[in-house]
Amino acid sequence: MELQRLERLLQVGRSLVAELDLEVLLEQVLDAAREITGARYAALGILDDRRTGLERFVTSGIDPAAHAAIGDLPRGRGVLGVLIDDPRPLRLPDVSAHPQSYGFPLNHPRMRTFLGVPVVVRGSAWGNLYLTEKEDGEFTQEDEDAVVVLADWASIAISNARLYRDVAARRDELERAVRGLETTTEIARALGGETELDRILELVTKRARALVCARSAIISLAQGSEMVVAHAAGEFDDEIIGYSVPIEDSVTGYVLRSRRPERLADARARVKFRLAELTRAHTGLIVPLVFRDRALGVLAAFDRLGDDPEFQAEDERLLQAFAASAATAVATAQTVARDALRAALRASDEERRRWARELHDQTLQDLGALRVFLSTARRSNDVEQLQDAMSHAVDELQRGIADLRALITELRPAALDELGLAPALDGLVERMRGRTDIEISLDVALAGGPDDRLHPDVEATAFRIVQEALTNVLKHGEGATRVTVEVLERRGELAIAVTDDGPGFHVDEETSGFGLLGMRERISLVGGSVEITSSPGEGTMVSARLPARRAAPPAGEPADEPPTAATG
Repeated sequence: MELQRLERLLQVGRSLVAELDLEVLLEQVLDAAREITGARYAALGILDDRRTGLERFVTSGIDPAAHAAIGDLPRGRGVLGVLIDDPRPLRLPDVSAHPQSYGFPLNHPRMRTFLGVPVVVRGSAWGNLYLTEKEDGEFTQEDEDAVVVLADWASIAISNARLYRDVAARRDELERAVRGLETTTEIARALGGETELDRILELVTKRARALVCARSAIISLAQGSEMVVAHAAGEFDDEIIGYSVPIEDSVTGYVLRSRRPERLADARARVKFRLAELTRAHTGLIVPLVFRDRALGVLAAFDRLGDDPEFQAEDERLLQAFAASAATAVATAQTVARDALRAALRASDEERRRWARELHDQTLQDLGALRVFLSTARRSNDVEQLQDAMSHAVDELQRGIADLRALITELRPAALDELGLAPALDGLVERMRGRTDIEISLDVALAGGPDDRLHPDVEATAFRIVQEALTNVLKHGEGATRVTVEVLERRGELAIAVTDDGPGFHVDEETSGFGLLGMRERISLVGGSVEITSSPGEGTMVSARLPARRAAPPAGEPADEPPTAATG
């Protein structure tokens, strides 16, 4: 092999193994093969899964007009099939003279000399490299040797590119899973005290749209025999709100009845025309909102943004998981609107317990398994980009697991149910101290002993007030150095005060967020009151007063009675 050609092969090899885009890599292989051998035409035939035919045929040297005139590309018969059946180099002075030659299709360029070399990736036939029409005669042994070396370089580069592509796909899947987890976590926290249906629907549609990168998203709720659009986000006509379609004769109704998601490659053909027109939809993804085996409605996203407008299976999985949490929120709000707010909040607390249990038993285990897998992959000797991708994925996974553990505890601390308000607040403050450098002090003084518990509603409300107030300090109290928490029982009242030395704010302008609204509603349920005092530069104080009602005595024990003249 000539020295100049050998040097060129080394240059090509270095270039190929550095390329991680498979399509660009294939083009480089073909261009290098033509340059090194002087061939006019080059092609890569990629084998199908059974390795009995060609799944893909990539060419170089044939212009688009000639491609169009030829028609269908080869599938691996004739001389091309010889290399599939017997993957060894094949060099022919006249390809048409070979006994297995089928000849060329009409309008095919003239091709006489031929050189074919198999491309073997990790011990398995991956495809074949074909060269035809050498400029100055027949292909030589030196040409064959050079192309064999090039095929070896190509096999290494293709293996790296495929591995990188697989890792990138896993990384993207993991990132989307973490993003879905974060979104679900955020909505669980945001909706913790929210009971207004319109606010919930707004939050769900906006987060759902962002989760699957859709141009628009809607929620349709079941009302009698119809599906009615209750809220929308993104690009849509204003008149879509309130638009209805019959459950029995619509795709959204079908998803509601079957409780199975539906992906639409052509939304205008499948969705009732007016709905598709109002959402300007071309593709769609519709998932059911199911709460405790009751179908409430559907959550639909339209026109995925990016290069591919169609939604994929991963989008469906993410939106379906998101819809499970969204359905809980919607059902809670509907219950509040239809019945008493107190009953709805109790149901919400039960759902939080269920969420915590499911997240612990399922999601954490899955993420933990992924971490083991990714950590193993990170220890491999592959390309540097793979190392970076795996390190990033493991870091994201560790944060996701930490967030899950925090959510499980914060949704409903076991200490509140089992031990009472004071131990639960001790645990809450201790966890908060671990997340911040702000000094937090706690003073709890209750009139009863450890067995003399306050009513569960009062304990839960007091805990949520302190939790929300401390969370707000950590989120918005930049510059705060100290927080004091006082929970004191006196004269039949439970007085709560959370005070910080942070930047403060104008109360009228910044107290309408989900957390403070939920705080006020919880307090009103137990017959209490709340006051928020703050001004810029003066810190903030959240003070509340709750009736110090006691818990009901255990079954079989008489309730305390007021003393009488005979007993007292």
